[in-house]
Amino acid sequence: MATPLSDPSLSPLQTIAVVGLGTMGTGIAEVLARAGREVVGIDISEAQAATAVATLETATARAVQRGRLTEQERADVLARVHVSTDLRAAADADLVIEVAPESYEIKHQIFRELDGIVRPETILATGTNALSVTRLAADSARPERVLGLHFFNPAPAMKLVEVVSSVLTAPAAVTAVTDLALDLGKEPVAVGDRPGFVADGLLFGYLNQAAAMYEAKYASREDIDAAMRLGCGLPMGPLALLDLIGVDTARTVLEAMYTESHDRLHAPAPILKQLSEAGLTGRKSGRGFYTYEAPGSATVVRDALTPSESATQVQGREVRSVGVAGSGTMASGIAEVFAKAGYEVVLAARSEEKAQTAKARIGKSLSRSVDKGRMTAEAAAQTLDRITAAGSYEAFADVDLAVEAVAEDLEIKQQLFQALDKVCKPGAVLATTTSSLPVVACARATSRPQDVIGMHFFNPAPAMKLVEVVRTVLTADDVHATVREVCGRIKKHAVDCGDRAGFIVNALLFPYLNNAIKMVQEHYASLDDIDAAMKLGGGYPMGPFELLDVVGLDVSLAIEKVLHREFRDPGLAPAPLLEHLVAAGCLGRKTGRGFREYARR
Repeated sequence: MATPLSDPSLSPLQTIAVVGLGTMGTGIAEVLARAGREVVGIDISEAQAATAVATLETATARAVQRGRLTEQERADVLARVHVSTDLRAAADADLVIEVAPESYEIKHQIFRELDGIVRPETILATGTNALSVTRLAADSARPERVLGLHFFNPAPAMKLVEVVSSVLTAPAAVTAVTDLALDLGKEPVAVGDRPGFVADGLLFGYLNQAAAMYEAKYASREDIDAAMRLGCGLPMGPLALLDLIGVDTARTVLEAMYTESHDRLHAPAPILKQLSEAGLTGRKSGRGFYTYEAPGSATVVRDALTPSESATQVQGREVRSVGVAGSGTMASGIAEVFAKAGYEVVLAARSEEKAQTAKARIGKSLSRSVDKGRMTAEAAAQTLDRITAAGSYEAFADVDLAVEAVAEDLEIKQQLFQALDKVCKPGAVLATTTSSLPVVACARATSRPQDVIGMHFFNPAPAMKLVEVVRTVLTADDVHATVREVCGRIKKHAVDCGDRAGFIVNALLFPYLNNAIKMVQEHYASLDDIDAAMKLGGGYPMGPFELLDVVGLDVSLAIEKVLHREFRDPGLAPAPLLEHLVAAGCLGRKTGRGFREYARR
């Protein structure tokens, strides 16, 4: 069934010129024409203008095939679009949207020429995602009518539009383009003029850190991308996303952001320059961080950096039984995972009562799986029978793998590893689930540091597919091989990383969350607008403040402090607002109040 076109009769913005008919400009033109606007597409290149028309014809034909437009509606849409290579074609426009290359010189020239072409009341919008709107407005004859209108690629599909005001922008202009965005079926977010605005301001710092992590050979490109997809629920890993955006484009955006912010997190990683200057700009060139089937293709092909499937593997140790130390949610979740995979599990806590409580929690979880049809009652009963609750770590005497999931406190963990060292048999693998503490510090508490490794599960362990496997400089090869094999048997995706703060996921996630807090702290944007921007513009399953309240503000602050202490980057210092909320006992959902308030259960 075809969808009805928007009724533009209430909007004063009827004729809209789009300057620059690349991928973004063409997408914006399509959105406008399908919403009933008269569109003047302008590009200095006749070939580009012709390509834009062909792209519109193809896109609207596809919409007809999918039942989203009728043939008559398609004809009407195409009739509303006119293209030109002359900027004077914008003379009658009510709004001009500029989406030329990210260069002040090019954009200034366009705005200066438009000053002599358009009517005094015509609104001029720049589609920049990194340059200063204020700087562009200040050189205009009428700075009060200049603002930013930042669409996201692909414009027809992405719901977010950032409406960017400078100190010079007239409120009436903001209202007019905000109403237009709503009429286009978009979600407008009001933001001020700062590098990257909201979505790109947060996104590109994260992408830059991922590039630097890869450049440092801390983890493979495949493991970095898998970690962020599986650990955070993101639609794409950061390096694959850089290839999609364009490595050269990302570098240009980061350069512009760094020029304005002087934040080291925005200083482009050298690898971005190296790849750009070599012409390895990502999908569009056929090679970037990954190699693609052909320029423009999304299909990744094997190259010299692809992990070899036939590489000789070190033989791991045999694991038949597993000990899990702890009585909290993470410990019971890990015990459930191992028992479901057929392992005999000893779940030990500081008391028999705590261990039985943890086992009862597993029983309830298995019952929910039965109710949802994910497993049979018989399988659930067999799984629970494989778990033995114990009130002492002495019960770990015969386990082949001991996994600790106790409090995130180094002294407590070291004491536990001293106990495991005495109790566990020779050759048993000892693993810590720490998310932020040094694994080697746990290893050194034992007489067998070669047997110690990190296995960082994610909460809830039964549902989350990722395990970060953390080797120290002392970890034996066969211990690493053992844990990789175990991860495969429990149906988890293992990623390898070294023993440094945050490993992969937290080292990339928490600086992003911290930067979001700084935006609110500086009254740049609201909680709701930032959350909406990252969900709609970045494809994140949760906005940063939703996630912070779920994780716990105290947990987040502890991780931020560890990252800041290890990397000593001023940009990683925890935002004071986070510290104040934690000091006030506002820790998120668990206390009923964090960045937002929650109903008491």
